[in-house]
Amino acid sequence: MNPDVLARNRTALVVFDMLECYRGAAEAAGAIGPVARLVAACRDHGVPICYARADHRPDDADANRTVSDTRPDFTPWGPDGPEFGFDEEKRSGMAVLAELAPQPEDYDIPKHRWNAFHGTHLDLSLRSRGVDTILLVGGSTHVGVASTAFAARDMDYQVVVVRDGLTGYEPQRSFFADSVFPRMCRVRTVDQVVAMLDADTG
Repeated sequence: MNPDVLARNRTALVVFDMLECYRGAAEAAGAIGPVARLVAACRDHGVPICYARADHRPDDADANRTVSDTRPDFTPWGPDGPEFGFDEEKRSGMAVLAELAPQPEDYDIPKHRWNAFHGTHLDLSLRSRGVDTILLVGGSTHVGVASTAFAARDMDYQVVVVRDGLTGYEPQRSFFADSVFPRMCRVRTVDQVVAMLDADTG
C-alpha cells in the first residue's frame, strides 16, 4: 500500500459532529473552510460522505450516564455533580453546518455515543461499498474523533485524520494530532488528501 495514494473506490469521508450547535468551536479551529473544500473534493472524486451526528431522544433517556470529574471545558462539576443530557439550545442546533450541505446521496449516521461506529450503520454502509479507508474530520478531536479513530483501527480500517479539519480545545487537539494519531494512522492536511486522491490512477 502506497501511503501517499488513496483509492477512491475504497475510501469514505466521515464528518464527525460538524453541527450548528458546535459552530463556535469549528470557527475557532478554522475547520469549516477546509472541511468544505474536502467535502467538495470527495464529491468530485466519487468518494462517499458520511455525516456522523449526535442524535438523542427528547427526554434524554438514551443519554450517557458515565460519571466524570469535569465538564466538557475541564472545569469541575458543581456540588450537584455531573449533568446528563442536552439543553434545549444544543438540541435545537444538531443539524449539520449549512456550509457542508449534505446531499441525498450522502450517508446520515445518527449516533448516540462518541464512537461513530457504536450502535450505528456506519460499518455496514462502508463495508457494503468495499470501503477500507476512512478520512476523519470534525470534533472534538480528543473526544469523538479519537474514539472513532481507535474503533476504526481496531476494526482494521485504514484511517487518515485530516488535521486542518479538526475541532476542539487546545492543547488537546494538537496533542492528539502530533502525539497520538501518528502512532495509529496517517495524519494529513486537506491539500495532501486531495493530492492523494488525485494520485489514484486505478
